[in-house]
Amino acid sequence: MIFKWMRNRRRRKLAESPFPDEWLGIIHHNCRHYATLTSTERVRLLRDVRWFLDEKSIEVSLGLTLTDEMRVTVATQASLLGLGFAAPPFDRLITVILQPEIYVGTRIQREASGLELHSQEQRLGEAQRNGPVLLSWRDVVRQCRDAPDGRNVVLHEFAHLLDMADAAADGIPPLETEEQYRTWMDVTRIEYRRLVGQAEHGRHTLLDWYGATNEAEFFAVATETFFEQSVEMQKLHPRLYDVLCAFYKQDPASRWLRLAA
Repeated sequence: MIFKWMRNRRRRKLAESPFPDEWLGIIHHNCRHYATLTSTERVRLLRDVRWFLDEKSIEVSLGLTLTDEMRVTVATQASLLGLGFAAPPFDRLITVILQPEIYVGTRIQREASGLELHSQEQRLGEAQRNGPVLLSWRDVVRQCRDAPDGRNVVLHEFAHLLDMADAAADGIPPLETEEQYRTWMDVTRIEYRRLVGQAEHGRHTLLDWYGATNEAEFFAVATETFFEQSVEMQKLHPRLYDVLCAFYKQDPASRWLRLAA
């Protein structure tokens, strides 16, 4: 109770203080979405970025020197996910660790027999329920600024945190009503199976084939597409787009269309 009171007091002070001009320049440069937001949404996003940077530790591994560009870029992309929620959704997270580039991690596959199979694989990022979140800084920069291609490792890994908010990494984040759960299951199961079939036959898809790995990866990939290729997703996967709109309480396609008008 005392911790929450102190946190809220600190948050009020941060919300009332001017947002650093240098940080705003980084956001303009590294977050394409900022230009699509309304003035009210921008105020909320900047507030949440301040809170994120005050409450989370962003660290770097060997080969990197931590900069404000790193801190603000990660905080902005993560805060974008929670823009439609009543409050920022990542209270449990303490630490984000930036790797210079793609790194090798251990994959654990559990067989029905109970046997665990361990293998090494290259990764752009990974997330644990309470942290840390690991990210390849080279790919963060490339995807957020240099060469947008529909992928966004920050959105992907923080979507996993949202999925794991109810302890299960199953592609079903905590929803508000039974009806929302039913609709979510109906739509995402069909879309997931569709992607699996398309990936198996090598067909071109809007959603990255990595989403066919399992339901948890499907949700994370769908989240990337929802924000990064929202207009295309609304046309090609309208029901999936709608359930994500209902969950995130955001309509990014309408933002991009409004900006283009």
